Amino acid sequence: MAVFVTKNAGETVDLGRKYALGLKPNDVVLLRGEMGAGKTAFVKGVALGLGIDEEVLSPTYAYMNDYSGKLYHFDCYRLDGGEQAEALGLTDYFYAGGVCFIEWPQNIASALPDECKTVTIEKLGGDERRISYE
Repeated sequence: MAVFVTKNAGETVDLGRKYALGLKPNDVVLLRGEMGAGKTAFVKGVALGLGIDEEVLSPTYAYMNDYSGKLYHFDCYRLDGGEQAEALGLTDYFYAGGVCFIEWPQNIASALPDECKTVTIEKLGGDERRISYE
């Protein structure tokens, strides 16, 4: 397991950019961390690493943001189960050729693919974050 400590949002974005280099089409990444942990900042870096120049925003109200078919960023905080994710068509994106980053994945656990990567972001205090992944 790789573990890093970032001192500010810029370093979190930069780590996301480096993480993107190891991704391949149809990878599903579970993003774990409390509200305000820096999950969206990490995904902003992933987008940069994938060559996406669109502004990355939290998908809180849209459930999922699509960035050029290369990156799908989910926020499942308001979902009540895998069945709801399937009914909304969200699970179709797992195999659409891009990479998927899912915030609050525990809310749709029954619909997740068997093979997923995990990134965990923990607040350490101030702007410092501990970011770990396999």
